[in-house]
Amino acid sequence: MRTSELADRAGVNTETLRYYERRGLLTEPPRTPGGYRDYPAASVGLLRFIKRAQELGFTLDEVEELLHLDNGGPDSCDAARALAEHRRDDLAARIRDLQRMHDSLADLVATCDLPRADRSCALLEAITDSAEGIR
Repeated sequence: MRTSELADRAGVNTETLRYYERRGLLTEPPRTPGGYRDYPAASVGLLRFIKRAQELGFTLDEVEELLHLDNGGPDSCDAARALAEHRRDDLAARIRDLQRMHDSLADLVATCDLPRADRSCALLEAITDSAEGIR
C-alpha cells in the first residue's frame, strides 16, 4: 500500500511515517517500479501499536524497546513490565504535580468569592511582585 493510504489507515500523517523510518521504528518498504513506497499490510498494526504506546505515555525510545521486546519470551515480558511500571510511576508523579497546581489555582479563584473590600488578588500580587523584581 502507498504512503498516503497507510497514513490514512493508521491515523498519522505521511511525515510521521518518514520520521519513523528514519528512527528505525518502521522498516523502509520496497518501492514500486514507479518509485512509490509499497508498505506491507502489517505496517498498519505496527503504527497503531506505536500510537497506542505513545498515548500511554511511552517515549519513542521506549516504544522502540517495546518493539524489540515483542519478539522475545518471558524475559521480554518482565522487561516490558518494568518499562510499564516506570511509566506508571512517572505518570503518578505528574498527576500529583498537576493536582497541586489545580489546588493552588482553586484557592486563588476562591478568593474572588470574598466581598470586594475583603479580598485582594493573590495572583495579580504575585505577578506584580515578580515583575518588580525584574526591573
